[in-house]
Amino acid sequence: MGQQVADEAFNYHISAPQYRTASGPIIIFDEAHNNASTLRGAYAGFGKLLTSDGYKIRSSAEKVTFELLKNVKIYVTGNAMYDMEDWNLPARSAFSQEEINVLSKWVASGGSLFMVTDHMPCGASVNELAGRFGINIINGFAIRTDGLPEVFSKGKHNLKSNEITSARGKEIDSIMCWGGTGFIVPPQAHVISALGENYHIYLPSEVSQIKKRLADTIPYISGTGLVNGAYLSFGKGRIVVFGDGAPFSAQIQGIKSAKRGMNHPSATQNAQFLLNIIHWLDRKL
Repeated sequence: MGQQVADEAFNYHISAPQYRTASGPIIIFDEAHNNASTLRGAYAGFGKLLTSDGYKIRSSAEKVTFELLKNVKIYVTGNAMYDMEDWNLPARSAFSQEEINVLSKWVASGGSLFMVTDHMPCGASVNELAGRFGINIINGFAIRTDGLPEVFSKGKHNLKSNEITSARGKEIDSIMCWGGTGFIVPPQAHVISALGENYHIYLPSEVSQIKKRLADTIPYISGTGLVNGAYLSFGKGRIVVFGDGAPFSAQIQGIKSAKRGMNHPSATQNAQFLLNIIHWLDRKL
């Protein structure tokens, strides 16, 4: 795949920022759970975008406590992993039961959680946390069966019209993704993007089994009925879950400096999509 680094040239102009510079609510960005995505790394563009929208975004290497979440509006966890080196089964949670208890109580009392996960082992790493909100994340690899680019659009009916994608003056018609995983949502959830019959979610016991040419012996399930983006209310709080981390990054990859994330030529609405998600979590939509 080649090395991926942050695209330092990425810039998305916001004509009307939500807040004056550094006057918005605090967003905590999780870097305490072996996170593959950090504000100094793949998610530098994420931090840059939200800072330019007036938010105060702070990375945190602390485990989740009520003290950490005091005065925080949104908690973001991106690609948490139970182990940076060992991605294979058996799966286990990156968040302790105590942290899960704190987060679920905090959300129920009015907090907002943005949970971004990805393919194995990320799905399993947050599945116990997601389960508190009725969400079942598959610990696998979501791969298109036809190999085509992963563009989700309202025209293709795999990007749904809802509060986040159809915000007045900020409508999102398409987003681009790069693999990840899928999940099952409870009835009260609102689907943002759906996988469908064009996807298989492969379930290897070892990550090394996922290669350019997949072996027939790797078990898989159909993407039919599974989603890779959703949002819901939980008590007084709000949650957005997304099954692929790349759409909210801005990276360059390999010797050809291929773009991946919000900077990709076919991902022109990904940045506004991220802003819409944060604005919904902030109750501004």
